[in-house]
Amino acid sequence: MKILRKISENRLLLLLSLVVGLCAGLAAVLLERLIALIQSSLSPLMSAPGGFAWGRLVLPGIGMLLTLLFVRFVVRDDIGHGVTKVLLALSRGDSRIRPHNMYSSLAASALTIGFGGSVGAEAPIVYTGAALGSNLGRAAGLSPHGITVLVGCGAAGAVSGIFGAPLAGVLFTLEILMFNISMSSMMPLLLSTVSAAVVSYLFDGGVAKFACAITPFQVTNIPFYIALGIVCGLLSLYFLHTTLALEDRLARLRHPALRWLLCASALGLLIFLFPPLFGEGYTTLRSLLTDGDIAASGPLPLTSPAALPLFFLLVLLLKVLAMTFTNAGGGVGGTFGPTLIVGGLTGFVLARALNLLFAGTGMVIPEHNFVLVGMAGLMAGVMQAPMTAIFLIAEITGGYELLLPLILCSTVSFGTLRIREKYSIYSKRIAQSGDLMTHDNDHSALMLIKTGDLVRDKYPHLRPEMTLRELVALLAGSTAAVYPVLSADGRFLGQVEVEHIRNIMFRTEYYDTLCVRDLMEKPPFTVGVEERMESVMEKFSKCGSWRLPALSEDGRYQGFVSKSRVLEAYREVLREISTD
Repeated sequence: MKILRKISENRLLLLLSLVVGLCAGLAAVLLERLIALIQSSLSPLMSAPGGFAWGRLVLPGIGMLLTLLFVRFVVRDDIGHGVTKVLLALSRGDSRIRPHNMYSSLAASALTIGFGGSVGAEAPIVYTGAALGSNLGRAAGLSPHGITVLVGCGAAGAVSGIFGAPLAGVLFTLEILMFNISMSSMMPLLLSTVSAAVVSYLFDGGVAKFACAITPFQVTNIPFYIALGIVCGLLSLYFLHTTLALEDRLARLRHPALRWLLCASALGLLIFLFPPLFGEGYTTLRSLLTDGDIAASGPLPLTSPAALPLFFLLVLLLKVLAMTFTNAGGGVGGTFGPTLIVGGLTGFVLARALNLLFAGTGMVIPEHNFVLVGMAGLMAGVMQAPMTAIFLIAEITGGYELLLPLILCSTVSFGTLRIREKYSIYSKRIAQSGDLMTHDNDHSALMLIKTGDLVRDKYPHLRPEMTLRELVALLAGSTAAVYPVLSADGRFLGQVEVEHIRNIMFRTEYYDTLCVRDLMEKPPFTVGVEERMESVMEKFSKCGSWRLPALSEDGRYQGFVSKSRVLEAYREVLREISTD
């Protein structure tokens, strides 16, 4: 590490971004291999003589239980909702992610998905990549800004590695995670995504993750792509609100065993009735994107032409429930994969329904195209990241020929959702707690300033029983404009401002008759040392004071926060997030 300290931070950041990208790419490949290994080992249990696939009923629950035990007794930390956790770490300004996340999310999600949990592997691998960047940056002694960039590099490399999509990795980080990155930080991001993509290419041969049988784009289908965008926007609203509401309900079950039993039973039943809900569901999605067999498999035969789109309509609606049951029951996985599944199924259902409606008219809606475009449409809505959605789907399907409908559907979906919902599925809960960093530089700067760092106790303390004579003697040797009045146990009672007592400071007849208790006054506001800076600034704005007393949670005096120090810190942070 001594050698690293001799290198300038900018050059060190480039070197570390390359290392993080390679490691994130390897982690993505490892996770995919582990999931495939577990699923292939369990495949004989997925079917049994007589056609009763009992494995669908019990294996997902077993995977959730193993993951729950691993997290509870080995990791001993909450590692779910990986992208949200990364976003929270960035919003708090420290970009600190615990070292165990470099492996724990990977192992837990492999167990969950390998046994059939209906979640995606992308969020856990993003958490893994971000943890690699955070811990490597701290070990190398980077500045907070450098660590933040390296966290973004890890996340971008993870997306690039698991999808083989370097451009989408950069856009994912810019749109969802790093809201105020400077142009000079683009080089580390590009290095990490390219290096991760190279690793993916070496292991997978550069084959598109979701090859699609694309039909040439026709202008006459534009109204149908617009309709698909509206449907995706409405389903995005359903996806987001249903997930969060169901999570809240299940969280009320305080006993983990009871919650696991309920979720495992519900998930097993759903997968038994609707087999495409098993695991990530990418096998079904690949079939819909190509000329493969798209016959729905399940306990009930589907004979009528309308049965297949109705079946997949139920699957896409129930996928949200299956995903939530998996995570709430102890599993570890993300919403990234389910978003792709629901979007692809939405495109298929709409296209097949239109083809059945227009049967005999000569009009044929390209179902493969609609599956591909639907994936982007739902991602643009649920994640509120239209640029990521457009280029990710184009990269992983080779669907650049459909760039216009991809842009059209994603834009319409994003706009439809924004009418009712301001936040994405990743940022909704953080926004509710007031910890979300946004694209607004002013808001972001205030988020990064910690009130406790600005508290100063350089003011002489007064006791309420001190006489005016003692006070004047104290003032003679001090330049402070305000003095805190404290009780014997350090609790804040009030304050004395020199400006307010100037008219009696030299009235000697009051020197022994007036006490500080008679002269002190309550401040217009007090602030907490852990209070958000936005709230502190609002108090300053309302009262016009130049400084406010800062108290601990139990009311003990800690010092004063001055407006000048806040403005100085604000200017410094704003400079850091605007330029390098």
